[in-house]
Amino acid sequence: MTMLEVSNINCFYGNVQVLWDVSLKVEQAEIVALLGANGAGKTTLLNTITGLMRPKSGHVRFMGESLDNIPSHAILERGIAYLPEGGRLFPEMTIRENLEMGAYPMSLWKHRKENMERVFELFPKLKERQKQLACTLSGGEKQMLAMARGLMSNPKCCLFDELSYGLAPIVVTEVFNIVKSLREQGITVLLVEQNVHQTMEIADRAYVLENGRIVLDGQCCDLVNDDYIKKAYLGL
Repeated sequence: MTMLEVSNINCFYGNVQVLWDVSLKVEQAEIVALLGANGAGKTTLLNTITGLMRPKSGHVRFMGESLDNIPSHAILERGIAYLPEGGRLFPEMTIRENLEMGAYPMSLWKHRKENMERVFELFPKLKERQKQLACTLSGGEKQMLAMARGLMSNPKCCLFDELSYGLAPIVVTEVFNIVKSLREQGITVLLVEQNVHQTMEIADRAYVLENGRIVLDGQCCDLVNDDYIKKAYLGL
């Protein structure tokens, strides 16, 4: 089943167009990567999917339902969690308080206890240190907390923007293993990443976005052997 479908999206910042007729599909329980250089429009696309930005034309559908003109909080309640680059934690709140903020809408708040237990099973270190302030965590721990906060809404689909940015290699491996475990739990993932090597190892399919346009897409097992991908993204 198609979980997420973006059709012919065109987006502008003022008079400057940043996305041109962008279309993509993400099937249920897939990991789909969105690759591209800085400024290609990847974050703009995620913001459009989650209602933080409105396209001039085009449509977004989730589980067959149109998300056009639906506010961001309602999109969250429908099952899409968005983790922006950097995580954007509440630094002076504790780990537990940050997690509770992930269940802020009333429809999610009543399920916060069971969702928190589920999150603690995936991130046991957070359970041990739930009274610790977020500002005292390491970079890797902050990223784990940001991921955990997103999962507090019990999402069907997760959008991750640059999960590996600024993290040590060993932490990057741990983060990517968590993404794989989400797919095993039936959660669909759209992953924006510049760590192309590891992304292609865990993703099922990928789209390449350049200068606001989709220029290439396909199965990752095929794209890793594409001459253009090798030269532009894998350094081969």
